[in-house]
This record gives sequence, structure tokens and C-alpha cells, in this order.
Amino acid sequence: MKLMHISDLHIGKRVNEFSMIEDQRFILEQMIEIAINEKVDGILIAGDIYDKSQPSSEAVLLLDYFLTSLTDLDIPVFVISGNHDSPERLNFGSKLLHKNKLYITSMFHGTLESFELTDEYGAIRIYLLPFLKPAMLRPFFAEPIDTYDEAIKKVIQTTSVDTSKRNILLAHQFIINGSIQPERSDSENISVGGLDQIDASAFKDFDYVALGHLHGPQKIGRDTIRYSGSPLKYSFSEVHQKKSVVVLEIKNKGEITTNLIPLTPKHDMRKIKGPIEELIALGKADAKGMYDYIYATLTNEEELYDAIGQLRAVYPNIMGLDYENSKTQTAATTSINYDLSALSIRSPLTLFSEFYKMQNNSELAKEQEELMEDIFLQSGENSL
Repeated sequence: MKLMHISDLHIGKRVNEFSMIEDQRFILEQMIEIAINEKVDGILIAGDIYDKSQPSSEAVLLLDYFLTSLTDLDIPVFVISGNHDSPERLNFGSKLLHKNKLYITSMFHGTLESFELTDEYGAIRIYLLPFLKPAMLRPFFAEPIDTYDEAIKKVIQTTSVDTSKRNILLAHQFIINGSIQPERSDSENISVGGLDQIDASAFKDFDYVALGHLHGPQKIGRDTIRYSGSPLKYSFSEVHQKKSVVVLEIKNKGEITTNLIPLTPKHDMRKIKGPIEELIALGKADAKGMYDYIYATLTNEEELYDAIGQLRAVYPNIMGLDYENSKTQTAATTSINYDLSALSIRSPLTLFSEFYKMQNNSELAKEQEELMEDIFLQSGENSL
């Protein structure tokens, strides 16, 4: 049996105020094609379907298009909620959708919901664990549960998992492997102090664990505990990630292979660096790449007029800009350690001249010094 594992669609997301909806439509259509070409027998979607708990109408319509396209292919689809989703909204009409082989579990009701698929090797049990916080378990268990690790282990311990059969779990949590931490990116919500960490050992009864929550595709502990990652780059900390979907093939128990099939975005997200003249020339020579989402670092020493405007004329989807030159390097490495008691005997012009040199790595010109001296005199400050 072949299954496709995806997660963290974040439909409706905006990155630096740019709507990603058309990029998402492009990549979801690519996923549909992969499902057809790979002849998959099921789709596992491990949370963060939407980017916000109250998704926009265009986000709702895009998800409807995606799920309808998959169910029209008669492919069973299994969905859990992530920390970005509204469980109530995602759960609406879920029971009615079962007849179309769309199985959505967005809320925990005291037991781990599961469904079964069969092939020539027998039954495969698919367990759906929506995003959980310890507080969500209080109505179902008498004993106090304080950590995420305790919460997930408690839910699994109270579930009758037949380990003689093939078992798959969908989960949307932050998983570690002992002291080994997974790769993270800036666009993920991670609790301070590691309070949300869950050890991979909690999943020993499952043959494959389809994870969502982290945006970089990666395995945790073993090849069969895996984050599929997000299908698109959602922050510049992800520029070096290779986005993909996971296609897993399950035969006999313990016989699982995984294949990462790359995704090609409509617009890539990347960083560029150099003098503005060089970056503009490179953009003009790259008819496709000029429309990528760009973060530019300019290395020019001289002051530039409307640098962002110049770059946007070539890179219409530029999202960010900063500078890296001798001035910024000096400012980053220089600190002021004045004796505060001595400040009162230093003239304003002297203090300003030292500050100017620290910021610009050059002395005030004679004309600039004379101008500042006039300003201090007119303001009543003694510049001598």
C-alpha cells in the first residue's frame, strides 16, 4: 500500500504581507498530480491545514477544491488539526464526509480515533491524534497531567494498539529524540523552555508516525518517525530547505520504504547579496528568478537613493532589505564605554563627532563640522 504524507499547508498564509494563496494553489495542484502519478492509496495530512483559526473565504475555497479533487479520485484522506487550526471549524460536517472517504479528527474526545485500510498483506490501522495540550486532557483523566510528553504518552497508553498489525499515527506535536533536537525555522510556534517537547520513544507501537508542526522535512530517531515539512517556504530561515512530500510504501509489518518527492514552487524564496548594481543586473538576466520572493543584502559603501524602489523595479516580489558594509560592521562591533562622570566636560560637538565616526567609519568633513557647530551654538549648547 502506498500513502502520501503531507502537512503544514497553512492555507491563507501571508508572508511579509504578501498573500501566498496563488502559490499554495500551484503547489496543491502539484500534490494532486503526484498522488495520481504515484497511484497512492491514501493521503495523510498532519495538521496546520489553515494558517489562522479564522481562515479567509479564499482559503476555505482553496481547501475545498483540494480535498474535493482528492476524494473525486476515490482516495481516502485522513486529516488532523494543528495548533494553527480551529478544531470546531475544521470538524464541521466531518461525519457526513466519511461516505466520501474524507476522515477529519480535529478534537480529542477521550479516545484516539482510528480507521482501517486493507491490502493484500492485511489490515492497516490509521490513528488520528489532533494537536493536544496537557490542559485538554483534564476532562478525561483524573490524575494531573502537566507536560506535553505526559499527555501524549497517556493518550497512547490508554489506546489498545494491536502491535501484531501495521499501525500508523498522525500527530502534530514537537518531537525530540532524547537530547537530539530537530531542525526548526522562524515560522514555527515553539514553546519557550521546551515545555512542548515529546520524546520519540512514545511512538514505539507505531510502524510509521506522520508528523506535522515543523517546516523542514526530517526524520526523528528512526526513518519511520518523520516530519513531511511544509510544502512551501514560509520564512527566510527556510531558504535552504528542499520541500517535498513523503510517499511511503508498506508491505509486510516492519517493511516500509519512504521516498521524498520534490516540490517545485511557483516562486522560490531566496536571499541575494552584493552591490545594488550587480543585483539589478542579475535580476534583469533571470526572467523567471526575478519574480522570486527576495531578501536582499546590499554591500554598497555609499548612500543609495530609494534602494528598495530600485530593486522592486526588477524584483517585484522583494520582501526585505538590509545593508552589510564597513559602516554596519563597525556599528555592530563597536560599543561606547564612556566614563559617565566625564560626559559633562566633553563638548556636544566632540561627542557627536565620535558618534558619527562610530556609525560611518569616517571623520566629519570640515563643512559638516562647521554646520554642526552652528547648530549647537544656535541651540544654546557650548560646543567648545
